[in-house]
Amino acid sequence: MRTFEERVDPELLPGLAYSRAYPPPTSTAGLAAFRDSAEAPVAAAAADGVTVRDVRTAGPGAAAPGAGDLRLRVFTPPGPGPHLAVYWIHGGGMIAGSVDLDTGYCAALCARVAAVVVAVEYRLAPEHPFPAPLEDVAAGLRWLVASASELDVDPARVAVAGSSAGAGLAAALTLLTRDEGGPAIAFSYLMYPMLDASHASPSAREFTDIPTWNRAHSEFAWGCYLGAGWPGDADGTSGPPSSYAVPALAADLAGLPPTLIQTGELDLFRDEDISFAARLLQAGVPTELHVYPGAYHGFELNRPHSRLGRQCLADRDRALLRALHPPARRPAPTPDSPGAGSGAATKGIRP
Repeated sequence: MRTFEERVDPELLPGLAYSRAYPPPTSTAGLAAFRDSAEAPVAAAAADGVTVRDVRTAGPGAAAPGAGDLRLRVFTPPGPGPHLAVYWIHGGGMIAGSVDLDTGYCAALCARVAAVVVAVEYRLAPEHPFPAPLEDVAAGLRWLVASASELDVDPARVAVAGSSAGAGLAAALTLLTRDEGGPAIAFSYLMYPMLDASHASPSAREFTDIPTWNRAHSEFAWGCYLGAGWPGDADGTSGPPSSYAVPALAADLAGLPPTLIQTGELDLFRDEDISFAARLLQAGVPTELHVYPGAYHGFELNRPHSRLGRQCLADRDRALLRALHPPARRPAPTPDSPGAGSGAATKGIRP
């Protein structure tokens, strides 16, 4: 049987170095170091004409522990609007990360698809378990829609998007907004989403000892996010978590927005992502799924200029433009433009 490294696409192999140098935690003892590594400065590729500004707005439930001002970073493309909008939710396993983590990525995305990108910073577990992170990302989306005129965006052309844990929160947000009747979401982009706390899929059982995000890392992160009592107390009275916490548990996916899901052949989340895509299709949701051979968790972020990295980003751009731009106004994606990849090219694990 081939080793994990032998299965990795050769162009992606150098990207494993960061994962080995800064492994994700499996206990609270390693959490501070992981958070520091997720905040390490990275060289963000310049995106011509993109303006960047930070905004603070009232967070959800000011009386809630830890709640307060909500920090958002707004990336605006050149040219007249109204623009489409992409609401970006960072990864980090729900235990690390901030808007700083994806600044280069968001600036490049803004330039490539001529979208206003709004990145949200949310409270982190274990200090702030579910529902705090979801409450924050929901509040940020409401701010984006309420500020559509100021941002020069079309509120009917808003996509939610994220990678890994951020994609899991994006999926939860689509469930929440569907059930609450808004704000309307026109498209959902989920990059290797973290959806299922059970770790029962074949890929979750397979990838237990790999240098990228593996089962032990994921079990720790889910335990932090779901908080005390998970996966249930001794007599089982606590019951299963909410589907807003664990989107894979949602019984009904009908009425969710059109969705693009991307994942890697060698990603722990591969099979839960494939299963979620299949269930979306069965529920009548227009869904596109890409599984990239030889690709691991975070491949397009730490090797954006590889063949698979470029393909992944181009597939993302095409899906966003097709879903959100009227055909007469649809610009061509620019995969080779400055900042076409991610400003986080040296980053490794992006749960």
